[in-house]
Amino acid sequence: MKSWDVLLIGAGIIGLSLAIELRKKGMRVLIVERGEPGREASYAAAGMLAAGDEIPAALKPLAEESARMYPEFVHELEDESGLKVDLRDHGTIVISCDGHLPDGAELLSPQRLKSLEPAVDLSVTFGESPLLPRAGRNEARADEKGEQGVSPLHNQGRICAAYLPERSVDPRALVAAAIRAARHREVDISSGTEVESLLVEGGRTVGVKTDKTTYSAGRVVNCAGAWAGSIAPYAFPVNPVKGQMLAVVDAPPLKHVVRSKKVYLVPRSDGRLVIGSTLEDVGFDKKTDADTMQHLFASAVELVPGIAQSRRNEAWAGLRPGTPDDLPILGETSISGFFAATGHYRDGILLAPITARLMADLLVEGSCGHDLSGFSPGRFVS
Repeated sequence: MKSWDVLLIGAGIIGLSLAIELRKKGMRVLIVERGEPGREASYAAAGMLAAGDEIPAALKPLAEESARMYPEFVHELEDESGLKVDLRDHGTIVISCDGHLPDGAELLSPQRLKSLEPAVDLSVTFGESPLLPRAGRNEARADEKGEQGVSPLHNQGRICAAYLPERSVDPRALVAAAIRAARHREVDISSGTEVESLLVEGGRTVGVKTDKTTYSAGRVVNCAGAWAGSIAPYAFPVNPVKGQMLAVVDAPPLKHVVRSKKVYLVPRSDGRLVIGSTLEDVGFDKKTDADTMQHLFASAVELVPGIAQSRRNEAWAGLRPGTPDDLPILGETSISGFFAATGHYRDGILLAPITARLMADLLVEGSCGHDLSGFSPGRFVS
């Protein structure tokens, strides 16, 4: 029976990028995918490569390093696949209604915001000319009028805008390129077959059992995303977190990602505008809801009124792999030869390059040069 050096469970962007990295190191690799490669959380993602305040502190160093790796990561995938990946380097505009802005953000005046993104019109929602820097609405209003006194907007809170030098990527194009690059690297992919359990002999991993057959491998990595907890005998505490999103066309042509606490808008180079997203703990339910879509659409119109005249192109939902502490699970389990690279929650696209590099080093060389103890599968074992 044919065997492989490493078997990966799951053909999302984490499994695909890890497979490519392992092939660079000469490993024979098989990916076993329950459905169609790349069509779950990776396909549903927005693709914002944001390593800022929303990232847990323990994860931030890896997130920042992975963000820096992205141009080379994409270049390699494009070169090996022959496909174009829509990596955009225009940055993000963050809108805050409470004066809080991410670390490292460049505050924008109303005039500067309009010069960057003319379609953004906060006066529709927040009143006439509300956008002022954190230094203080009263002082800025006095400067504008050439007089002292209390601003008439004094009780409306601080509406701030800022620029962050972040990238974004089209995850669907990214995954398509990763699949083709993996095949180019002679990664074997078995799709439409679900792994049911790990095969263990003498306390060591020897392969997996699926609903159709068995596969032999000396090392197995669970990259199964939201389904990572369903493979016996190791119960990872990974739960699906649903996110509903939609895309529109014929919207005002945004250059930057625009996001607030209520909604984010992610432009694609093909003219689509992605609007998201929800966070729902509803199990493995991927149905979309008309009321939710209308709420997302209305929130987008608040930021960019011209979206009201756009046409809806698509609505979908994905299942993010959440963990109890919102951190990924990386490393070897208590079963020799059985590893995890899952639980990336909202950051699987962002963390793919660094996850692939660290896990490939760990699998092949036994160490990776980073302390992964905070992400160890053992942290959930009492």
